[in-house]
Amino acid sequence: MKNINELINLDEPGWNIVESWLKEASNKIQILPCSKEDGERSLFETQVTTRSPMGAIVYHTGGLLVDDGWIRIFGAGCERLPVSMPSWNKGKTIKEFGEKAPFWIIADDVIGGIYAINGGQLGKDLGNVYYFPMDSLEWESTEKSYSDFIWWCFAGDLEKYYEGFRWNGWREEIVNLPGDKAFSFYPFLSCEAKSIEDRHRESVHVNDLYSLFVGKTVK
Repeated sequence: MKNINELINLDEPGWNIVESWLKEASNKIQILPCSKEDGERSLFETQVTTRSPMGAIVYHTGGLLVDDGWIRIFGAGCERLPVSMPSWNKGKTIKEFGEKAPFWIIADDVIGGIYAINGGQLGKDLGNVYYFPMDSLEWESTEKSYSDFIWWCFAGDLEKYYEGFRWNGWREEIVNLPGDKAFSFYPFLSCEAKSIEDRHRESVHVNDLYSLFVGKTVK
């Protein structure tokens, strides 16, 4: 594994790219702070350089909240989002840091969906971002790289993408939702129901949803 000094790029910092995207963002983006120690530890555990947008986000932020927290992009972790990108993956997609992952989790949403980079298990498009939705319970390619995915979070039509999955008053309900919790629905989103309003929902720990639905897909 590369040491932290090898991973920090001062000549071509990826954070400059992220900041330029933030200036053009049409969706609400909240940058969560992180300590220097957490940033360095998470960067080392992720083993990407700060020259990349992923490395920059892991190193400089505790994570990013998109649309008042509807999507949570993982960084180094913080009180609001108490999980880092590498710690989210350890015990799920990898056993130890530095291992090759079948897929690498980069973000989730408040309805239990998971976004991950294809490490080879999800399809032939190595490096592309996939989404695991709670309705189909099958990995779907977004046909986006990590950078494309971040830009889509900043400026994409999230209302259209999540059409049918947002209930009345969802924004007020999720704004204070802890970053390690998501909503579980009954009937499940994979079961038929008239609308999202007809389903009972309650917040549960994200690990519970992952174990119940996503974890079974890891080989």
